[in-house]
Amino acid sequence: MTGTMIAGAVVGLGLYLLVRALFPARPGLSARLATLDAARRRDLEDAQAGRLSPTLEKVGGLRARVGRELVRLCEARGWQLRSVRADLAVTERSLDGFLATKFLLPAAALLFLPVLVAYFAFLGLGVSIQAPAWICLIFAGVFFFLPDLQLRQEANARRQDFRHVVGAFLDLVSMNLSGGRGVPEALMTASTVGEGWGMHRLRDTLANARITGQTPWQALGRLGDELGVTELKDLAGALSLVADDGAQIRKSLAARAASMRSRQLSDLEGKAGERSQSMMIAQLMFCLAFLVFLVFPALMRMLES
Repeated sequence: MTGTMIAGAVVGLGLYLLVRALFPARPGLSARLATLDAARRRDLEDAQAGRLSPTLEKVGGLRARVGRELVRLCEARGWQLRSVRADLAVTERSLDGFLATKFLLPAAALLFLPVLVAYFAFLGLGVSIQAPAWICLIFAGVFFFLPDLQLRQEANARRQDFRHVVGAFLDLVSMNLSGGRGVPEALMTASTVGEGWGMHRLRDTLANARITGQTPWQALGRLGDELGVTELKDLAGALSLVADDGAQIRKSLAARAASMRSRQLSDLEGKAGERSQSMMIAQLMFCLAFLVFLVFPALMRMLES
């Protein structure tokens, strides 16, 4: 009975998807406007990626085709995916490849259903599809959420590195302002000191702002929105408020740099404390195992006697 219900549900879902594919719903006005905005934003991102980020992930073959179709579907539905786009931007990965991975991994898990059925039949466990179907569904669910977890962990690590870069960048800007430079010149000069992907992003953003005629703080604010780094957005807001007062902005930047360093130091101390607790628990487990090793022979002799 359960197998019949599962088979009927799968057939019904397949028929529903077939009908939706053959007769798609016409998007409304808001969805069409969202599609136009997304296409314009994608063209701008592609242009900037080709000019400023040559290390962006390259997607080809089946993943590229599937990814493009999924991106078009999201744009037609008006799905923004802001958090996912921010994580992809900070990790320098493409939305096409990410969506294709989220679709192809569960699909590959579901394709193993006939293989599992044949394997169960070979072991003599019957030809029922209930157990293989549940196994494939569980693995498909895990594979669907696995790219999100991996992307979030990688993005958090990259944002932490970028915050370190922003703290050093603020110190450099403050020193350049003390030397008599203006705010735009101080920002550009500070971005030329040091290497690494974070400093490169700051340097490319400021250079692109000079070419397009934007103010540096507007470009930094847009970069903060793109990467999901609140410290950079706060910096852009502070620069836009006190850009004309050199002494005031120098004090503000120095205070922000000191605040970021103290916050990072407290985070490091917290992580060190967590690792110390983990090491203590591991040592206690070793001691407990050693005590069991010592007591076990005497206990066995007492039970035998």
